[in-house]
Parts: sequence; C-alpha cells; structure tokens
Amino acid sequence: MNASSHIRHDVMRSQLGRARGLGAAHGGTGHWIAERVSAAALLPLSGWFVVQMFRLGGADHDEVTSWGARPVNATLLLALVATSFYHAESGLQVIVDDYVHGKAHVPAKLAVRIGIWLIGLLGVISVLKIALGKTSGK
Repeated sequence: MNASSHIRHDVMRSQLGRARGLGAAHGGTGHWIAERVSAAALLPLSGWFVVQMFRLGGADHDEVTSWGARPVNATLLLALVATSFYHAESGLQVIVDDYVHGKAHVPAKLAVRIGIWLIGLLGVISVLKIALGKTSGK
C-alpha cells in the first residue's frame, strides 16, 4: 500500500472529551468540604486553647492536671486533638496525591495515614490519662 491510501481523519474533540476517563474520581467535593469544616472547627478550639495556656502560665503540674481533668476542658482538649489530626491527615493526603507518583504513591499514603493516626492516638490517650486522673506520678 502506498502512503496516499491512508486517509487521516482529524476529529476535533472538546477539552471535556479529551479529559473523560482521566478526570476526578468524584470524591474531591466531599474531601474539600470536610477540610473546610475541620478548619472552621479548629478556629474556636485553637483560640480557646491559646487563652487557656496563657491563663495557666506559671502554674505547677498539679494545677494543670486538675484543669485538664475537668470534664469541659477534657472534652474540648479531645475535640482539639481529634480535629487537629484529622485536618492534618486530610491536608497531607492531598499533598501526597498531588506530588507523589508511581510506585511510591500507595506506601506514602499509607505511611501518612498510619503516622498521623498513631500520633493522634497518643494525644487522645494522654488527654484521657489526665482526665481520668491516672497520671504517672513521682
């Protein structure tokens, strides 16, 4: 066959047509909203925490642990820890999705998730230990 027998048909495709099958997994909107909700929840919690730390400035260990053992303070501390680590994990997952490619993507995503959950669990256990009065003493 000669080269002139091959007829080339250029098809004008829209950008949407080119992107089909390569686009979003349709989970981005929920993730985006969850990030904004956790950020909005962190604003008053962080403000409360900063004010409380200034109030406790110079306090001894017993005074701080009795403050942390109060139900309202323990609840707000738990909410702060849980929301902070959820928000951190959500943000780090976006960074991994955007910048880590190939074979390293899944292990990086898993490492972020496990690392954040372990550190967050440590924070929750620490607050519960104070709230329940089981601090390791001298």
